[in-house]
Amino acid sequence: MQTLFIATGNAHKVGEIRSFLGSGFRVVSQKEVDLRLDPEETGSSFAENAAIKAITWARHLAFGAQVQGVDWVLADDSGLEVDILGGAPGVHSARYAHLETGQPGNAPDALNNARLLRELSRFPVNRWTARFRCVLALSPVRPGIPGEVLERETRWFEGVCEGRIQPQPAGVGGFGYDPLFIPEGETRSFAELGASVKNRISHRARALESLSIGLNREG
Repeated sequence: MQTLFIATGNAHKVGEIRSFLGSGFRVVSQKEVDLRLDPEETGSSFAENAAIKAITWARHLAFGAQVQGVDWVLADDSGLEVDILGGAPGVHSARYAHLETGQPGNAPDALNNARLLRELSRFPVNRWTARFRCVLALSPVRPGIPGEVLERETRWFEGVCEGRIQPQPAGVGGFGYDPLFIPEGETRSFAELGASVKNRISHRARALESLSIGLNREG
């Protein structure tokens, strides 16, 4: 059984990944081993930011003694892209509201949602098309591997869920922009559909499906 270290402190993301992968993999999360690294996400794309996190953690785990037997580091970067806003909030999804105030770190979900609706209020609702995009970066954990080789061996898996933004939040499930996002083919938001549906059709589910196929081939 291969071991994946999930390089995120977001319990919601860990739960979605565990739920999708099931019992086929040993999954270890950042919080479970009480380790904290905060690589600066300076990339201009989800793929770049996911790779920064995966490679930083892979290097750390390869030479550290805190976690044994890790085969891969899995890092996620994901967010919401709204067409009429030129793809915003994009890589800034988690800190969208703080971009206005200059505050550091991620903003509360309620503030991010409020800013998004303010920005969209200038446009007709029928133009509020959007998508969630997730990019997973998978880096091997091997002591002694040169940095440039590690970068070459890092792989990406992408998933997209098309949909639209609704004018009022609805539902109490999920997190982030879930109360505002209605996936294509549905009439309810991610926050209303519940975890069982979201974990089947979401952007992260689609990226994880590609990941699972890749890992099974490796195995």
